[in-house]
Amino acid sequence: MVRVRVAPSPTGDPHVGTAYIALFNYVLAKQGGGQLVLRIEDTDQARSRPEWEQMIIDALGWLGLTWDEGPDVGGPYGPYRQSERSAIYREHVDMLVEKGAAYRCFCTPERLAEVREHQKVNKLDFGYDGHCRDLDLAQVKKNLDADIPFVVRLKVPKDGQTTVHDELRGDVVFENKQVDDQVLLKSDGMPTYHLANVVDDHLMEISHVMRAEEWITSTPKHVLLYGAFGWEIPKWIHMPLLRNPGGSKISKRKNPVSLNYYRDAGFLPEAMLNYLSRMGWSMPDEREKFSLEEMVKEFTFDRISLGGPVFDIAKLTWLNGVWIREQSVEKLVERIKTDLFNDATLNAIAPLLHERVDKLEDFVEKAAYFFAGDVTYDDEATKAMVPKNKQPKEAAKILAAVAEVLDGMVKIDVASMEQSLRELGERLEIEAKYLFMPIRVAVTGRKATPPLFETMEVLGKERCRRRLRGAIEHLKTVKQ
Repeated sequence: MVRVRVAPSPTGDPHVGTAYIALFNYVLAKQGGGQLVLRIEDTDQARSRPEWEQMIIDALGWLGLTWDEGPDVGGPYGPYRQSERSAIYREHVDMLVEKGAAYRCFCTPERLAEVREHQKVNKLDFGYDGHCRDLDLAQVKKNLDADIPFVVRLKVPKDGQTTVHDELRGDVVFENKQVDDQVLLKSDGMPTYHLANVVDDHLMEISHVMRAEEWITSTPKHVLLYGAFGWEIPKWIHMPLLRNPGGSKISKRKNPVSLNYYRDAGFLPEAMLNYLSRMGWSMPDEREKFSLEEMVKEFTFDRISLGGPVFDIAKLTWLNGVWIREQSVEKLVERIKTDLFNDATLNAIAPLLHERVDKLEDFVEKAAYFFAGDVTYDDEATKAMVPKNKQPKEAAKILAAVAEVLDGMVKIDVASMEQSLRELGERLEIEAKYLFMPIRVAVTGRKATPPLFETMEVLGKERCRRRLRGAIEHLKTVKQ
């Protein structure tokens, strides 16, 4: 039985990389008559939010990807949120300590910082120095009795090698001396990625672990963990990373990476899945347009290319246009009404423009920036985006700080934005009026609009972020 999983962290907007990995896991499960599990990795309690978990579920649902087990649908191997499995992890880490495969480390953050600085100065390999690795039982008991905080580390063999067999790459060999004694259980009692994934994948009977290639270097730790527990190792499949046109790992500073952006911009879910499937894989006849069902039918591992696939928005936009033009006019009209000119959107915009239109046709011109994608900036608008006594490049940095504020918000509402951006103005020592006008122009292309925060709330987080970054790039081209 093929059992695969997708395990996103609810620490931000749903990422195109999550959809990419979820798609290939879905296809493998469907082709093998197996099951796909959605597991939420929310052990980072400081950054995880239930709202972001729901966004992930909604975004994957928008794409048409479904799962057989998960926090929203249940299943026989739950719970499916790692934060609800703490007792399971503690039980298993205790097993490793008792077997001598792991140990308690009482080192303080200050000592670890000193060790790292020493390694840096002396050009040594970074990693834990094993200070607590061989503490005698009496000292361990003394530390525990004194309630000294500790983490639990994996006791990695210092000699020999660990081999990872990747289904796409064959055997990848790691020298054990290069593998750190990785933390398994943090001092707050929560597991790290390494422990939680191995325990969960085993208990949930995952047969194939398909994830991004950036996790290959962590896999020897996982192989050692499976061996320490005496468990059968799953098949490893590390997919090539999505990359920017320049070859770097895809990031929000080069490409929009939120699935919400593509949904709100009017990309069709069929086209997005079609495009993601072309990231590192191809159909036997090399055709570019095909459905999810056709991919399931034709998928084989030997057609996966390990070269870093380039995520090119221009190519995605072209493919999206192909999907749109192959729909009937009736279907296109239905989607435009549903996705663009729906009642919820019009009911949000109309109150803002109610006092600003004298004829119904005025609504079209005055509301244009609510529906457009990018906006343009004439000379007057460009000047308005540069605060008093600032240069264009300084203004770009200010708008970048604004974008970072929006990045950290689950959703942008009037009260939260006003508070957060006023606080930003105080940190940057910029009066509110000199901060808010550049934001207004950046997100609308105009100096005169309805109230700023009400306008931004209707525009939505994705459109605002997109335009802020467009304004930043525009200002970088302006002469000082």
